[in-house]
Amino acid sequence: MRARATTALFAIALITSACGDNGTDDTPMEGMSAEEHAHMHGGMAGATDSTGATIRQTIMLSPEQVQALGVTFTTVHRMTLTRSIRTVGRIEVAEQRVVDVTTKIDGFVEQLLVATTGESVRRGQALLEFYSPALVAAQEELLTARRLANRIDSTAGEAWYNAQTMLHAARRRLEYWDITADQVRHIEETGAVSKTLTLFAPASGIVLEKNVIEGQRVMNGERLYRIADLSQVWVEGDVFEQDLELVRVGSQAHIEVSAYPGHHLMGRVSFVYPTMDEDSRTNRVRVTVRNTDLRLKPGMFATVFFDVTVGENVLTVPLEAVVVTGERNIVFVHHDDGSLMPHEVVLGGRAGDRVEILSGVIEGQTVVASANFLVDAESQLGTTGGMMPGMQHDDHGSVIEPDTSGAGHEGHDND
Repeated sequence: MRARATTALFAIALITSACGDNGTDDTPMEGMSAEEHAHMHGGMAGATDSTGATIRQTIMLSPEQVQALGVTFTTVHRMTLTRSIRTVGRIEVAEQRVVDVTTKIDGFVEQLLVATTGESVRRGQALLEFYSPALVAAQEELLTARRLANRIDSTAGEAWYNAQTMLHAARRRLEYWDITADQVRHIEETGAVSKTLTLFAPASGIVLEKNVIEGQRVMNGERLYRIADLSQVWVEGDVFEQDLELVRVGSQAHIEVSAYPGHHLMGRVSFVYPTMDEDSRTNRVRVTVRNTDLRLKPGMFATVFFDVTVGENVLTVPLEAVVVTGERNIVFVHHDDGSLMPHEVVLGGRAGDRVEILSGVIEGQTVVASANFLVDAESQLGTTGGMMPGMQHDDHGSVIEPDTSGAGHEGHDND
């Protein structure tokens, strides 16, 4: 218990000394130069670099100090860094799989064959019966052109050519109004004008919107139905700015939906939006997911995980091995003579509890892996001529634990 209390007192005293005045008189002694005085205290007092930041000195720690500080070491080595980026996404309808059903002429709805929202329809399925005076007139023109073309022989030259042109024009008008070729053929074969014509679904999917009722008058261009193919959906989520470089088109994504625990889906990034939200500093990313069983409903929330590679075969150290000062990043390299030398490093990507080192150390070097803030404080104390309060050394450089019993203060006044 005494050793543990001593270690705690030692750490508190060290932090106090690093943050404030250590009480050491740095004024050169009489007859001694400033350089000699600084050398006696282990470094130049208050030494700083051109930016005003404190210069960290190489320090020596005895085995007792290493044990007291709880210092551990690790080796700089190469590895592939991978990480998972998590975001919350929303399931959306794939825009390219949405179609609107409209009419290109005015008319009236005689009968609805698909009468409710949410129905599943297939391509070519009848949606409604539609009456339009213009459609009736177009059918009559078609039958007239057909009779005329049948009466004129092909040897008639220009007259035959004009009759054929009129017939093709009458057919084309109905086709432009979305009357199918089968319907046009039926009109010509029967020779009868139909009061109503049928509108068919242009694609398979689910009716998302139905904006029409029986007997309603509709204008050309008015949307009657909106149909969406939900066999493939989008999951759109926001990725933070610092992670955006790692999420690219083609990146694989893992999707989980709270409505289906244990049901895992895979998708790929199909689009990264070209603009960023300035308030949240995020960028929207789109993931395309197959939905053949239609379990994913537009509007659902989903959790999206992007498993990305930060770097392949890169130098790495534990994140806690780096002292981040705000101006620079420092690691302490352990040399064979027991000294700890500060090295300024350039950091790359991070993955979990490890970080990539772009420069400053080499593969195989041993660095301090824990208690870095205490080692860093001791390194800075060396530049101010300070000594860790409460720490004394015997003639052999060993640590003498401070006397916490109070016996050494007997006979002193409490004034």
